[in-house]
Amino acid sequence: QCPVVHGKEAVWATTRNLMKSCWLLGYLGLARREMAENEALSRRQKVLTIDTMNANIKKVEYAVRGPIVQRAVQIEKELKEGVKKPFNEVIKANIGDAHAMGQRPVTFFRQVLALCSYPELLDDDKFPEDTKYRAQRILKACGGSSIGAYTASQGIECVRQDVSRYIERRDGGVPCDPDNIYLTTGASDGIVTMLKLLTAGEGRTRTGVMIPIPQYPLYSAAIAELGAVQLNYYLDEDKCWGLDISELQRSLQAASKHCNPRVLCIINPGNPTGQVQSRERIEDVIRFAAKERLFLMADEVYQDNVYAEGCKFYSFKKVLYEMGPEYFNTVELASFHSTSKCYMGECGMRGGYMEVINMDSEVKAQLTKLVSVRLCPPVPGQALMALVTNSPQPGEPSHAQFLKERTATLGDLAQKAKLTEEILNTVPGIRCNPVQGAMYSFPQITLPERAIREAKEKGQAPDMFYCMKLLEETGICLVPGSGFGQKEGTYHFRMTILPPADKLKILLSKVKEFHQRFTKCYS
Repeated sequence: QCPVVHGKEAVWATTRNLMKSCWLLGYLGLARREMAENEALSRRQKVLTIDTMNANIKKVEYAVRGPIVQRAVQIEKELKEGVKKPFNEVIKANIGDAHAMGQRPVTFFRQVLALCSYPELLDDDKFPEDTKYRAQRILKACGGSSIGAYTASQGIECVRQDVSRYIERRDGGVPCDPDNIYLTTGASDGIVTMLKLLTAGEGRTRTGVMIPIPQYPLYSAAIAELGAVQLNYYLDEDKCWGLDISELQRSLQAASKHCNPRVLCIINPGNPTGQVQSRERIEDVIRFAAKERLFLMADEVYQDNVYAEGCKFYSFKKVLYEMGPEYFNTVELASFHSTSKCYMGECGMRGGYMEVINMDSEVKAQLTKLVSVRLCPPVPGQALMALVTNSPQPGEPSHAQFLKERTATLGDLAQKAKLTEEILNTVPGIRCNPVQGAMYSFPQITLPERAIREAKEKGQAPDMFYCMKLLEETGICLVPGSGFGQKEGTYHFRMTILPPADKLKILLSKVKEFHQRFTKCYS
């Protein structure tokens, strides 16, 4: 009830109070509704969650940039912030990134790339005439004479011609059709593209992909992402990581019960194991692939990195051709190369190519369509591949310096491969096979039982536990063998041989001291 009031002022005062009360009640009601709506929105599940995302992505693992490397980056930040450590720097020996490890770029490559990037330099007398000719040829093949323009999806035609002629020279005259060449964003892009084409079926008809163990984690990651079936075949560590055909047969027969084996992947020279396949073994692999009707994928990105006496690189294509029409006209093969490895080390340029042999014409059309979706590979990478495959020849102004730099880089790697093997084999509990090629050693380490138990209690693989301790105590970043695959009950790590010789000696000395200390602590 309204109170008894006297006079107009009392009436207006009462009215104003009632109006304020009504407004306040309305405001509070609106506020409560808004709060309820906000609570409902916050309770509403996001469209993309860990449960609703692509399940295959969660299966992807890539050890060379995994937890060890992430911790190494954190430690680098801590050192910059003044946090005291028992070391002054992190030495990253986890990945084959040559220039990051101090390898100098090849002068000829960088001169031509500079001219392509800034054509006004073509008038500068400091650049040799052969660099100008290469740059002008590349620019002429680009839209608007600029490497900033898109190219054909398969790659610049004159570059594919250079690659074709390079392959013919490498393989002693074996014919190569430029139309079978696809320029790629590094070799990895080509490998994943081929696996996309090859992956099909469901259940027992799902594509099975045979990969070596130990393997480069790109393969297991791509297989997981695509939902294919990973089929392991084990390299023989006691035979310098040799490939045994009976092991291929075992893997194939076991897999045939639950999937459709269609692909056989070979890495030669090997990553992470550093072995170089003999010609005889390559012939055996080709016969096996022909007999079992398998598509061959030959990862040959380390083809110039062969160091051991008596070892030689043979391309799968060359051996296939020389085995005669029975094989060369039937066995399907894709081979891969890159500007990232060998003596070039131009990882960041992302240049590469793949060559396809005996591919069905209708499938090839689909491949061309597939690569067109990503428009084209990076043009600087394409230009670099043109230079790798059309390097300075005798009589050209840049030839002497180019040859000197190439020879020095490969010779330096050969010395460091030998040094790594020799020093690691002086350490009790470490056994290192000869580094015949590529850029890595993959030694086996013997771990005390107490260390293995402690690692398992922490939910870590024993060699991950070991490598993490090594990082925290010495600043050395290596990759545990479990990230590449290994036989049950064995433990390894992968380390690159790329650091400068003086730093590599320090690294190896620290590994030796740590292993002895670790073994004593856990024995």
